[in-house]
Amino acid sequence: MGDDQLVVRAGAISDELWELVAPLMPSREGLRGRPLADHRLVLEGIAWRFRTGSPWRDLPVEFGPWQTVWKRHHRFSIDGTYQRMFDVVRSSYGIEADNDLVELLSVDSSVVRAHQHAAGAPTVGGRALTSATSGTGGCGE
Repeated sequence: MGDDQLVVRAGAISDELWELVAPLMPSREGLRGRPLADHRLVLEGIAWRFRTGSPWRDLPVEFGPWQTVWKRHHRFSIDGTYQRMFDVVRSSYGIEADNDLVELLSVDSSVVRAHQHAAGAPTVGGRALTSATSGTGGCGE
């Protein structure tokens, strides 16, 4: 592993967490075609994307092609991989009650941003004032 990956992999997926979830990752064993990209690196890319709120296309190249990371995220959402990961982490840490889940899933409010419409921007007729006065008709028309 190169030094660049060490910088990008700043510990979003700890070794302890990876030991829990690695056995749950889908396998291509026995299937033809290209081997899957490194699951841990892909999970690091997914975590980076959600931590920063960046578009998928802005994913650093150290995580591989953004399309690969997005496709894996999409697949994990559909095939139940995320649910299995969540269930294993919950059971490993003895998290059963919904109140414990709130603590597990807490969000640092310093990184949460409100949409401009939630921030009290003035509106005219339901549209943002800037789009109503710019002469464009708003919403990219």
